[in-house]
Amino acid sequence: MIDHISIPTEAGSFDAIAAGPEDGRPVLLLHGFPEAAAEWEHQVATLGVLGYRAVAPDQRGYSPGVRPEQAAEYSIDHLVEDVVAITEALGWPRFDLVGHDWGGAVAWWTADAHPERLRSLTVVSTPHPAALAEAMKTDEDQHLRTRYMTEWRQTRVTERRMLENDARALRDMFERRVPLHKIEDYVQRLSEPGALTAALNWYRAGRPGGKIGKVSVPTLYIWSTEDVSFGSTAALDTANWVTGPFRFEMLEDVTHWAPEEAPEAVTSLIVEHLDAR
Repeated sequence: MIDHISIPTEAGSFDAIAAGPEDGRPVLLLHGFPEAAAEWEHQVATLGVLGYRAVAPDQRGYSPGVRPEQAAEYSIDHLVEDVVAITEALGWPRFDLVGHDWGGAVAWWTADAHPERLRSLTVVSTPHPAALAEAMKTDEDQHLRTRYMTEWRQTRVTERRMLENDARALRDMFERRVPLHKIEDYVQRLSEPGALTAALNWYRAGRPGGKIGKVSVPTLYIWSTEDVSFGSTAALDTANWVTGPFRFEMLEDVTHWAPEEAPEAVTSLIVEHLDAR
């Protein structure tokens, strides 16, 4: 039901999972940290059955074929360029974009930079970047929730701490809400030489050079009440940063790991959003 494919670009070759007919309506799904394309297995498989062409790539640093060494190579500009390069390699002039966690941030920036390319946008967990930035400045709760970002920008001390004691810290991030076999897969991937540093370089690349504006693309934003990283202030303010049709859905008693913790609910909302376009 799910195929493993390789997507060649000028930056290198991205590994990806895919499902659905080649001529189906295209949907690109972007994973977060510390996961991989596999976080979207349920969504990719379901969309494929429904006739969509769903593709979820292992993004820059997660695909061994696209793993530059310098942190600057993981800036948001490069990550958005990867989305464009991947979809062009797939022959998709327009597509629906879905993202979670860091993949959600990339999705927001892509919608701002290339609205003409997107039929729709779905973001899970991650508020609009401007809403998050404002909340981090004005809301003490959000400031505390995201202080880990500053800590992870430190040098290789972070890698050592995450991987010591059989990667206990890395495993604990998932709050026992992600299937164990998926956690083992993620830990194994990030234990490969250079892989965890590449993933953390997303945090170390520095702040985006420009400012993100309001998004005009039809948008679905899914937020979970037990999300440890993103509080309600930024989540509720996200509506003020979308000028196109906007739908906000709240998942009660679900954590940050919604695509895997509540796959049926997330998939159902994505399908409803796609069908409405």
